[in-house]
Amino acid sequence: MKLSNRFASNLKLPKLTYRLWKVWRRDFDVFMKTYKVNFFPPLLEPIFYLVALGFGLGGLIPQIQGIPYMQFIATGLVAISMMYGSFFECTYGSFVRMYYQKTFDAIIATPVSVEEVIAGELIWGATRSLINSAIVLAIVAAFGLISSPFSLFVPLFAFLIGLMFSALAMCFTAIAPNIDFFNYPGFLFITPMFLLCGTFFPLSLLPQAVQTFALVFLPLTHAVILSRGLILGSIEVPMLFSFLWIIGVTIVFFILSINMMKKRLIK
Repeated sequence: MKLSNRFASNLKLPKLTYRLWKVWRRDFDVFMKTYKVNFFPPLLEPIFYLVALGFGLGGLIPQIQGIPYMQFIATGLVAISMMYGSFFECTYGSFVRMYYQKTFDAIIATPVSVEEVIAGELIWGATRSLINSAIVLAIVAAFGLISSPFSLFVPLFAFLIGLMFSALAMCFTAIAPNIDFFNYPGFLFITPMFLLCGTFFPLSLLPQAVQTFALVFLPLTHAVILSRGLILGSIEVPMLFSFLWIIGVTIVFFILSINMMKKRLIK
């Protein structure tokens, strides 16, 4: 009975108002004051990958699934940027603001509620996903690797995908005893997705059990499917499944993360 009550409390709908955008605006203003540090890593990282893997491995593997290997990995890099931008913003970034800077405590002392603080953080994490993916997409376009005008929709999907990863990240932040704790989700959750979700080689090359696990449990798989389909212009049925999967997971973990963080902040 206690477990069911605890589960129900974690899925209680949060009460949100326009004030959550005040939290978003605060994070955005800080981001813009340090824009040089924030813009250069997502700008340079895809260039390194495209040069090293695109030209390096691309010389050995000219094509995968009928497309140039450089173009194949470029679509995966766009999806990876969505994951990194939002996940690390709502783990390390949110933990620093909560624990070290006491920013959350200061905001909660105003009319902004706890739920709105966390929701604002999640929206900001999704915004970081949009910004990072737009930068990587521009780099991919500069390399001449975009095949479809549907790629213009990538930033919109990046916001949704970023919101999903932000919510997942905030659940880890809610239970983190210290900042070193994030090594666990980093190595056990992010790294496997980076390698196994169809980013650098087709998912179909993996054993069937790994394919099933990736499709059912690893969010980056669906981000890659959507990004690759939009950039290459190959709109297929699996993209609809991935879109619905992302929406479902985002809703559940958006609510769950807010309630878990509320319990941590209000003792």
